[in-house]
Amino acid sequence: MYVFDALKIIDIFCKVDDYCQQLDHWLSKLQKSSLCLGNSKRGPKGRLVDSEVMSILILYHYSGFKCFKYFYKRFVLGPLLSYFPKAPSYNRFIELIPRYPLLLWGFIHLGFKPQKTGIYYIDSTKLSVCHIRRATSHKVFKGIARHGKTSTGWFFGLKLHMVINQKGQIIALRITPANVADNNPELLQLLLNGLEGKCYGDKGYLSKMFEAFFKNGLQIFTKIRKNMKNQLISLQDKAHLQARTVIEMVFNLLKNYFNIEHTRHRSPDNALAHTLAGICAYQFLEDKPAIFKGKNRWK
Repeated sequence: MYVFDALKIIDIFCKVDDYCQQLDHWLSKLQKSSLCLGNSKRGPKGRLVDSEVMSILILYHYSGFKCFKYFYKRFVLGPLLSYFPKAPSYNRFIELIPRYPLLLWGFIHLGFKPQKTGIYYIDSTKLSVCHIRRATSHKVFKGIARHGKTSTGWFFGLKLHMVINQKGQIIALRITPANVADNNPELLQLLLNGLEGKCYGDKGYLSKMFEAFFKNGLQIFTKIRKNMKNQLISLQDKAHLQARTVIEMVFNLLKNYFNIEHTRHRSPDNALAHTLAGICAYQFLEDKPAIFKGKNRWK
C-alpha cells in the first residue's frame, strides 16, 4: 500500500491554510468578504474549508497518482481520513472543485516566493485536450481550445507558457489557447514584466520587443534561424543558452509525474483546477531541476 509522508501532508496544509487566512483577512479589510472564492455564502455551508479542498487536490498531484477517483476513495476516505475527518463523498467533492481555480491561481503567485536571480528561462508546452482527429467533435473545451503546432506536429488544446529561474522555481506562467504564438507581445509583457537580468529562450521567442525589454533591464537571448546573421555572445551566455533544457525538464515533471495533462476531462473548470493544483504540487518539490548548482551557492 502507498505510504504518505505525514510531514509533507502537514506542510502542504499549513502553507495553504496560511494563504487562505491571509486572503480572508485581506478581503475583510476591503469589505469584500461576500466575493465567492471558495465556499459560497448561499446554501448550506460546506463540510470542508477551502484549505482542506485545496490540500487534497495538491496532495493528489504530489502523490503521483493518475486516477483521482481511485485516490479519493481509496486514500482520502481511507488512511487519510484522520487528516480530513469531514471529507464528503467522491461525487460531492467533484462538485466542489469548480469553485477553486481562482484560489489555486492566487496560491501559485502569492503562496510561494521565488527568487529573482537575474537568470531566467522561458518556454511553452502543449496541453492537449483530445486527439487531433477528434478536434471537430470535441465538446468539453468548445470555444476554448484551438489548433496549435509544435516541433512534433499539430495538436488541439491549450498552451502553458512559463518563466523559471536557474533553480527551477516558477517566476511567471500563463495558460492560453494553442494558437497564441510564443512571441505574442501582450503575452511576453505579462510574463516578463518587472524582471531584470537575462532571459534565455528558443527561436520561437524572436521578437521586435527586445529593445523595449533591454531598456527595462532585461536582455533576451535566443538561438537564431538559418537565414539570420550570426551574433556574438559571451561564452557564459552561450552556456546558459545551451542549458535551456532545464525548463523542458520542469515541463516533463509537470506532465508525466504531476499529471497536468490528459484528455479525459469532463469540465473545463475542473481541468483548470487540476492543472493549477499540479503546478502547486510542483512548487512543494524540494529537489527541483536546476543548473550551475554549487556546494553552498548558486553561480
